[in-house]
Amino acid sequence: MNLAQTINEKAKQYQDYTAQNLSELVKIKSLSTKEGSVVKKLKEMMADAGFDEIKIDGLGNIIGRLGSGKKIIAIDGHIDTVDIGNIQNWTFDPLSGEIKDGFVHGRGSTDQKGGVAAAITAGKILKEIGLTNDVTVYVTGTVIEEDCDGLCWKYIIEEDKIKPDCVIVTEPTNLNIYRGHRGRMEIEVSFFGRSAHGSAPERGINAIYMASKTALEIEKLNERLAYDEFLGKGSVTISEFVSGSPSLCAVADFAKIHLDRRLTWGEDKELAVRQVQDIVKDINAKVEVLNYKEKTFTGKEYGMEKYYPTWKLEENHPVIVKGKKVFKELFGAEALVDKWTFSTNGIAINGLYAIPVIGFGPGNEVLAHAPDEKVPIEHLVKASAFYAMFVMSF
Repeated sequence: MNLAQTINEKAKQYQDYTAQNLSELVKIKSLSTKEGSVVKKLKEMMADAGFDEIKIDGLGNIIGRLGSGKKIIAIDGHIDTVDIGNIQNWTFDPLSGEIKDGFVHGRGSTDQKGGVAAAITAGKILKEIGLTNDVTVYVTGTVIEEDCDGLCWKYIIEEDKIKPDCVIVTEPTNLNIYRGHRGRMEIEVSFFGRSAHGSAPERGINAIYMASKTALEIEKLNERLAYDEFLGKGSVTISEFVSGSPSLCAVADFAKIHLDRRLTWGEDKELAVRQVQDIVKDINAKVEVLNYKEKTFTGKEYGMEKYYPTWKLEENHPVIVKGKKVFKELFGAEALVDKWTFSTNGIAINGLYAIPVIGFGPGNEVLAHAPDEKVPIEHLVKASAFYAMFVMSF
């Protein structure tokens, strides 16, 4: 039996193990900054799988290590989830972790505790067959990704001083290989008018009118943003409109809009800010990129600017080529190479720190943040095999 056959057999042998681990993780609600209980459970699972070392860093990321070679590879999955939303939209209990009809059901099963469960199984497989190459493997269960993608890896690289040669991001890819996605940023525009009595609006300067005119220009801006053949078009939309006045009988003297800006290849922070500044240059307005700073479940306060750079690897990049080769050896078919629609920790790993990233994860991203989230057990099995084989081939 060759290596691919051995790994496939072990991944199938541990099918129930992987599904049950994921079920246990889904049952634990773990919103951003509140992941403590799921980290505790993951520590037990990593210990059971035979990891050589397990640590929880100052931010709350759990990091399991196998081997101690010179080449470093990480398999990353975030362990926080979005909230349940309107329970009426679910046809099953979102925290049940029910294993039924070939799926594990519940919030986080696809986005993205499934990737973490599969990575732990990959660690178990690697421990059993033995790391024969000069490699160190880290399996990272990372925190706060839903609130601020990449913050966890900023901490791992800058504070934990771990800088891998390659990272597999296990966000859902429907078992395809992903090599990039658009970046994003959060921009706030504040408008400063002058109040006056509502009976004589001509005496004031209405900030709502200022913001409304700007909103129409933002809509036009969206239509003319750059396009990339692989990543698609940049976009901008207004996701919040806030206003204030001394009274409902007064001209509004303040307004604020929040922009969700998606950045395609070739677009960056300076360009995006300048485009908005050009729109408001003749009015009393302030454009700023927001910052994130929160206290984690460990009590650590940490943050970063809400600028999440675009990244992509070329299809002939050695890491992508390796992934395609591993996929064919394991599954006897050619891998589809594509991109995520949404943003991941890749914005920091590759976008900020230029570490090669390959995306491969169980589940379909259309179920991310959606009701009736579930992941096929077959995907968990194949993902655990892919991670183990990629490490052994690295």
